[in-house]
Amino acid sequence: MAPYSSSSASSASRGRGKGFALVAAVYLLGLFIGALDTGIVTPARTVIQSDLGIGEQMGVWIITIYTLAYAAAIPVMGKLADRSGRKYVYLASILLFGVGSLLCGLAQDVGSFWMLLAARAVQAVGGGGIVPVATAEFGTTFPPEKRGLALGLVGGVYGIANIFGASAGSLILSVFGQANWQFIFYVNVPICAFIVVAGLFVLPNTRAEQVKPIDGWGIAVLVAMVLSLLYGLKNLDFFDLGASVTSSDVWPFLLAFVVLLPVFVLIERRAADPVLNLSYFRDRDIVVTLVLSVITGIILMGIIFIPQFAENVLKLPSGSGGYVVIVLAAFAGVGAPVSGKLIDRFGVKAVLAFGLAASAAGALFLALVATQFANMATLIISLVAIGIGMGFTIGTPLNYMMLAKTKEREANSALATLSLVRSVGTAVAPAVLVAFIAHAGMAIPDRIMGVLPDAPGGQSIAQLASGQAQGGDGAGLPDDLQQLMKGSDVTTIVANVKTLAKTEIEQEAASAGMPAEAVDAAEQQYLAAIDDRAGDIESTFQSTVDEGFRGAFLLVGICSLVGLALLALYREDRPRPGQAKGEPAR
Repeated sequence: MAPYSSSSASSASRGRGKGFALVAAVYLLGLFIGALDTGIVTPARTVIQSDLGIGEQMGVWIITIYTLAYAAAIPVMGKLADRSGRKYVYLASILLFGVGSLLCGLAQDVGSFWMLLAARAVQAVGGGGIVPVATAEFGTTFPPEKRGLALGLVGGVYGIANIFGASAGSLILSVFGQANWQFIFYVNVPICAFIVVAGLFVLPNTRAEQVKPIDGWGIAVLVAMVLSLLYGLKNLDFFDLGASVTSSDVWPFLLAFVVLLPVFVLIERRAADPVLNLSYFRDRDIVVTLVLSVITGIILMGIIFIPQFAENVLKLPSGSGGYVVIVLAAFAGVGAPVSGKLIDRFGVKAVLAFGLAASAAGALFLALVATQFANMATLIISLVAIGIGMGFTIGTPLNYMMLAKTKEREANSALATLSLVRSVGTAVAPAVLVAFIAHAGMAIPDRIMGVLPDAPGGQSIAQLASGQAQGGDGAGLPDDLQQLMKGSDVTTIVANVKTLAKTEIEQEAASAGMPAEAVDAAEQQYLAAIDDRAGDIESTFQSTVDEGFRGAFLLVGICSLVGLALLALYREDRPRPGQAKGEPAR
């Protein structure tokens, strides 16, 4: 008896013909918008942060909450697909994704950051059913000799959308304006509606013939584990580990993770259909594949900071850095389908090794060269290398490796596990990487203080900006000015410093009882002095922020090299003479 049944067609016939082309188009369109929404937020993140009045470390949760909820939804949606069929779970996921997108847009009208986070979680739950279901359909429908090409197509669409999303986000911001960032979410709504209507008529309803109970306790404990680890790492100061690890915002959550880990293992051993198949961890090749999936998740999350980095080094307006990522997306888009064909010819290990090496080279060049010699040429070189690496790394090779080491009837579970583990990497990575940028941001006021003239009262504007003159908490600044400094970028830092200068002069003049004419004269004189040092202020801001990006990109490069070394442990099952390439080993 076949492990999966279809209400409309056999597995063999679905792998060819015009009918399958329509099915593939519906699945690929869903994959595209699901992946697009991770990247589309990246150029808008700083805009949203400024509009909703939040800082860098809170703002990254716009992305982190998506990856976390996505990771939690994957196993649930995978099991529901086995029970109810891939068609209806996929369409329900698309519908949920569309509703979440609508709510994300409405959060801008309400002005609520917490509503935005909740809506992003709703989006992610829908996304958790899109990618694994579509990937499983492609992975089990195509004949073994075409499986590499099929998964290459899936990986290509997913990778292109994920990376091209940043450019799409910048385009939408430029068309509708930064004040109308809600349209980066609204664009999903009509597309989701189209997919649901088309899918009802086109998609077959493939389902598993034997189903087991959903591992609810396992899912709950896994989410609690990841959330505890994520929150603990978010509050951990990697530049002062000794002090921060003992903080009440860190150690209880890391301890909770350690305590919940054996509980999770016990639950999974007793579960009829565990959310994470522990038997996978007894197979060295599968363990290598899963660890590599975490590493590729970290590499993927490194991309979310590239638009912000481009804006800083090229002095671009906030929200426009996503255009630069088009270069990366183009090379990733070419590399992904090519990697699928090369797997069928040269084997998955060689293809993935090339991808990891290219990713490492691009990330290290970005960290060590582009941050020191900031110009378009060094940035493009980095993006080309990373794009090629991403095309040969994300999606296709790991899906292929997982399917090659598991049985066909376990395809849904195996790919869901792979996506789940990779999502743990994508959830944890932003919290770690943003720490480098936030730490660098803390040094900005002191660095700028060194290049500013003294204000008419002898006090530095940078001291006022950092709150040092009022006890170190910024309480002396009005809320709108505090937010102004937090939202500064290289194109606005001079203007924002001048705004602070005017505030200080007016405060000191009021306390001293100076006449209006004297205040105006002092103000104009000081603002002119700031203009004379505008270049020094911008370059100081740039170099300080680049220190944070350097640390983040360096970590991505090191992770790529670790993955390359780990890949050596993987034992590839190359086809024997007469055996179809891509046929699973089991």
